[in-house]
Amino acid sequence: MKGIKTICVALAALVLAGCGSSQQTGMLAGGGGGAALGALIGGLAGKSGKSALIGSAIGGAVGTGAGYLIGKKMDKAKAAAAQVENATVESVTDANGLQAVKVSFDNGILFNTGKSALQPAAQNALSKFANSVLNVYTDCDVAIYGYASSDGSDQLNLDLSNNRAYAVSNYLMNTCRVAPAQIKTVKGFGEDPQYLIRNSDGSENAAASRRVEVYLYASQAMVDAANAGTLK
Repeated sequence: MKGIKTICVALAALVLAGCGSSQQTGMLAGGGGGAALGALIGGLAGKSGKSALIGSAIGGAVGTGAGYLIGKKMDKAKAAAAQVENATVESVTDANGLQAVKVSFDNGILFNTGKSALQPAAQNALSKFANSVLNVYTDCDVAIYGYASSDGSDQLNLDLSNNRAYAVSNYLMNTCRVAPAQIKTVKGFGEDPQYLIRNSDGSENAAASRRVEVYLYASQAMVDAANAGTLK
């Protein structure tokens, strides 16, 4: 397995620093309960691997009540995403300690091995995802991340994961009419060891490591509406 430098220490410092403030505590309590607390450093770990930390610092404090409203909105988005065929859906936590949604698509469904062109079945799944989730919950910001297994060279896998992430992003925007402004981040992580999928014996599950993940998290507009008590 070839290594790419990771940023675990920096992410841990960021999260732990935020947990020391009363503002962050309010967000965690209201924004996701046990799911949020279990997903602090980069998301849920285990066989599904870690999730990349998502989002950027928001403007203004978020209290418990606003965090609760955001959590309810994300629960609705999660339920809608769970209806999409070939999608695996989880609750995670964003960079601000607020509840977010992670939707994983296996590259075995999206792409042929070593390719970045979307397969027809993938186009159908992404169209349903856009129509029932992204184009409905338009106040959710979106991040799209691609990953690779440790097979092949570092650079090849980094390029392939980038190309796959952009293939998903371009299809959502150009074909499914998702607003470009809604998609904030598109990035490939290559074969970064912290994101590889592991079997129960610790060995890599190479097929599962090849994947694309789509994250929905609270936009500034959603935060503002939650703070005003008007978020539905």
